[in-house]
Amino acid sequence: MSPRRVRAEADAVGRQDRPLRITVDGEPVDGIAGQTIAGVLLAADRLSWRRQRSGAPRGVFCGIGVCFDCLVTVGDERDVRACRRRARDGDAVTTQTRQAEALPAREAENGHDPSLLTGPVPEPGTGDSTEGPGRESR
Repeated sequence: MSPRRVRAEADAVGRQDRPLRITVDGEPVDGIAGQTIAGVLLAADRLSWRRQRSGAPRGVFCGIGVCFDCLVTVGDERDVRACRRRARDGDAVTTQTRQAEALPAREAENGHDPSLLTGPVPEPGTGDSTEGPGRESR
């Protein structure tokens, strides 16, 4: 996949692109209406915009919304897949991380990573537990 765009004056098809501008971590980034957020970022030569717990950079991996490598925050909405969300003029995009220090304090203290959970975390002392027959608490 190439992040390059065809300039309007060199476009043999004669498309009439509408420009848009989003901000990514406070910096303006220009794109074209119809592009995904990932497309806008790739066209601006940003190949990664998130780091996982190990510190490894992440950006687009699958490009079709199956994986979760391209997650960003758009406005107040966390965990938006940048490859699936069309950029809208004025979107405020914030990159995010899954490093332990970025976890909410209560979850980090308990050793929980909410990105790995499929349901709500039971409150301690509520009797709701994953222990069952044949499973012992360690």
